Amino acid sequence: MKRDVIFPPGRQALYEKNRYSPAVRANGLLFVSGQVGSREDGSPEPGLEAQVRRAFDNLNAILAAAGCTFDDVQDVTIFIVDPQENFQRIWDIVQADYWGAAPHPTVTAVGVTWLYGFDFEIKVVAKLP
Repeated sequence: MKRDVIFPPGRQALYEKNRYSPAVRANGLLFVSGQVGSREDGSPEPGLEAQVRRAFDNLNAILAAAGCTFDDVQDVTIFIVDPQENFQRIWDIVQADYWGAAPHPTVTAVGVTWLYGFDFEIKVVAKLP
């Protein structure tokens, strides 16, 4: 069975270069690869807050390409470099501007030492409408 891959507008070349799918539809679910605060050319957005916002913009573009919104997200995994220093700053941005109203999705936060030059990554599973 061939994968049903979702590409957001304007970023297919970046995903093909790096050899992974941004999202795959399967069995009524959308599995979204980890999204970082990368510009169209793949370079990091400077600064933690800008990276978090760009990561959510990139995530929302993929969700929209599949006909979803963040309200369809059921499970979230976030990866944070230096979580002791950065978690609350990230959480304040996420809660205020992106999370939406309750009930909220499940969340797992993982502290990591390296994210390929990024400080934040978000990976989700959404229910297709």
